[in-house]
Amino acid sequence: MQQTIFITGASAGLGKATAQLFQRNGWKVIATMRNPENETTLSQLENVTLLPLDVTNPSQIQSTVKTAISMGVDVVFNNAGYGLIGPLEAITDEQLVRQLNTNLLGVIRVTKAFIPYFRERKKGLFISTTSIGGLIAMPFASAYHATKWALEGWSESMAFELNRFGVNIKTVSPGGILTDFAGRSMDLTGSPAYDAEIQLMMNGFEGMLQNASSPEQIAAVVYEAATDGRQQLRYVAGEDAKALYAQRLEQGDEVFREWVGKQFLGN
Repeated sequence: MQQTIFITGASAGLGKATAQLFQRNGWKVIATMRNPENETTLSQLENVTLLPLDVTNPSQIQSTVKTAISMGVDVVFNNAGYGLIGPLEAITDEQLVRQLNTNLLGVIRVTKAFIPYFRERKKGLFISTTSIGGLIAMPFASAYHATKWALEGWSESMAFELNRFGVNIKTVSPGGILTDFAGRSMDLTGSPAYDAEIQLMMNGFEGMLQNASSPEQIAAVVYEAATDGRQQLRYVAGEDAKALYAQRLEQGDEVFREWVGKQFLGN
């Protein structure tokens, strides 16, 4: 029986690569994005439906999810998100609210909208893109880390809540992805008091991207999570992310934090 995946943030990067991979493997795909009328690649594919969705818009979440449920959904992939980078004192309240609304509340609200449907069916799977930044922390990314660490803890708690109904929840935690994350998917805010440190951090970040994965490589991990039938909660995705997480676990929190400081700030 043909299965269907619902994807948020499918206009580019990991979301788009995931839509293409599942479509190639015989799935029906409901690909959502803020401006589906601008999408020219996915719209040409068989068994792909484009729907409008801004995950910061609660009423649109309700209407789009209702439409998707009428088509049948087996897997929900919460992928929409971006990175807000900069010292906290330079971040405006509007920027902070947008980061929380997109990366955290958007995921929670989309999931909540689907839960009754999955619960009544006694099956279904939620997968959320978190980040290696949900398991470790880098300088000048406090707002971003706040959302990603929150998603990891929220997902772990939700697993207890959902599993007894036959519904599963998983996280995929990528490292660097060779997409436009450092461009359109990053909101970089500066402050003269921190300029030198921010430049050092960005240099370290760019160095990390030399070991980044392609969107297709991370999409393959999403496909594994969707199809392996396991109740495994967390999938660390990408060789860079696996190495960093293993280093954190091996060294312990404080030694690892010292290494991050030297790596990204030179101290």
